[in-house]
Amino acid sequence: MSGRVLAMIVVGLAWPALPGLGARAASPAPWQPPQHLTWYWQLQGAINNSIPAAAYDVDGFDTGSREVARLHALGKHVICYIDVGTWENWRPDAHEFPSSVLGRPNGWPGERWLDIRQQVVRRIMAHRFRQQCQDKGFDAIEPDNIDGYQNHTGFPLTARDQLSYNEWVARQAHSLGLAVFQKNDPSQATRLEPYFEGVLDEQCNQYHECSAFSPYLQEGKPVLNAEYRLGTSQFCAHDRARGIMGARYNLALNGRRYEPCW
Repeated sequence: MSGRVLAMIVVGLAWPALPGLGARAASPAPWQPPQHLTWYWQLQGAINNSIPAAAYDVDGFDTGSREVARLHALGKHVICYIDVGTWENWRPDAHEFPSSVLGRPNGWPGERWLDIRQQVVRRIMAHRFRQQCQDKGFDAIEPDNIDGYQNHTGFPLTARDQLSYNEWVARQAHSLGLAVFQKNDPSQATRLEPYFEGVLDEQCNQYHECSAFSPYLQEGKPVLNAEYRLGTSQFCAHDRARGIMGARYNLALNGRRYEPCW
């Protein structure tokens, strides 16, 4: 599930994969999403593909290639949700994570923080990106829980550790021809902006963090904001004034609430 209430990209070139992490022949340049990107986010339940949004963000494991192709046929770009910072015990590859990389629970049933410093985590994530995202035809990746260093993970993760991992996530996505969105982590947005095509943040109005993503807006990149508790009358005008693409969802992200600001 999502982070929930809880350098420079060179156009025309692909980023190289790290040795031993599934390097392939150079892929096409990643999708460059527009700043005013209408979007829909659903991680649970049968996908409602009738929403008039230019981009869909859906679960990489639960969404098959046929659904991705169906959304493409409707003229939509499709973003692949993959949790890269916590272990989820229901995923089919959960057994591949050694116990040494599993940390404290992150507050959601069946999830534990990962020791992102260990190379085995990168190997598993690289495989996920290929198998669950690239091979199914997705256009981009939404890598969740990339802010473990600010949480009680059970590991002595530093801001430098997190930057290294987050930058690797972006490079690995680009090596597969996929765009990638920074997920939350406003404290590192200035450093991360050159590596990512956009941002998906949760509750930046509720937590007064929206200004942290100004570097993306200044470069013409989309900042997607999901609010859960605030009503649209409390944040839409603010988001529109800044150029942020805000929408209200329910916490389960099951399609039962979608109130966009555009």
